[in-house]
Amino acid sequence: MRKQLKKFAQFTALSSLLVLSACGGNQTAGDEDGESSGGAVKADIGVISYISGPGAAYGEAITNGLKLAQEEINGKGEVKINLVTEDSAGKQDQALTAAQKLMNSENVTAIIGPTLSTEMNVVGPEADLNGVPIMGTSTTAEGIPQIGDYVFRNSLPEALAIPAAIDKAIEKYDAKKVAILYGNDDVFTKSGFDTMKKAAEEKGLEILTIETFQKGQSDYNAQLTKIKGLKPDLILASALYNEGAVIMDQARKMGIEVPFVGGNGFNSPEVINIAGDAANGLIVATPWYGEKEDDKVKEFVSKYEKEYGKKPDQFAAQAYDALYIMAEALKNAGEADRDALRDALAEVKGFNGILGEFSFDEEGDVVMDPTVLVIEEGAFKEFN
Repeated sequence: MRKQLKKFAQFTALSSLLVLSACGGNQTAGDEDGESSGGAVKADIGVISYISGPGAAYGEAITNGLKLAQEEINGKGEVKINLVTEDSAGKQDQALTAAQKLMNSENVTAIIGPTLSTEMNVVGPEADLNGVPIMGTSTTAEGIPQIGDYVFRNSLPEALAIPAAIDKAIEKYDAKKVAILYGNDDVFTKSGFDTMKKAAEEKGLEILTIETFQKGQSDYNAQLTKIKGLKPDLILASALYNEGAVIMDQARKMGIEVPFVGGNGFNSPEVINIAGDAANGLIVATPWYGEKEDDKVKEFVSKYEKEYGKKPDQFAAQAYDALYIMAEALKNAGEADRDALRDALAEVKGFNGILGEFSFDEEGDVVMDPTVLVIEEGAFKEFN
């Protein structure tokens, strides 16, 4: 019944798009321009990225990774991808307008993005309703692939990353008691806290205290003084890198030397740049480690540095693999048809990219083993 209702909704939505498209003189996806030609499957892939505004660095890394993958994929000749990029500026309404434009008038077969989970929460349902496959490369909050059958992601969710990091920390330090500290005015850090608390309870850890802070806060003396007095074995912290780095700096100055376990928001070289030596002892789980002894990783890092003059980060790497996953599905589908591509994406299993072996589960979510890292001597290293 759900599929029947969905097909009806897609038909209705598509009819509306066709009317609008006819008025605007644009083409819809799946016409002759999107089919295979000369043995190659040709497709327009829409991209919604955070290109302008305070989070523009995220969009820059994502579009850089996509462009590098596009050049390689097209060079191989089996799939020819044209990227059609729109800027969301990190805003929900702008992301939705961009998505509607792509679905309506840009002849796209599928969409990659948007960058933020809050954006995907409004764009994902629209794409699903219109039967347009969409893949997030940086959306890690709970519930993203569960939006609908056409919604996928290859970004490692907190639900996989945080428990993996806690497991490694327990094993290494024989930890039994933890303190939790999190930002309670941000959807992402609140979601990370929920995952941390659940993981700690499931692993039998004693939670000594739960402390909160707000975005932009500069003084954590009260929370850290309480935590120091309780003598935890670990501190679990759900924070973005700005606040996280300041917390670690103040904690070390107070004599708190126990390891910190953070989520994806903590996973940034900026923590080291801001906190310096105080960042040592931070443990995070990630899908991306640029120093890995892997030929594919080394080649990607080398090409990226040569092209863009800097090292690729997690966002660039996830975008790079996402376009390869899309290309693999297009090749298997054999045509640039939205429904055929959705079905082919759902069948992706054991894809071997620069992030490691990757599969989609039955809901379009990530199946892969994260790499756990620790900051030692001012650098991220594999945590063994």
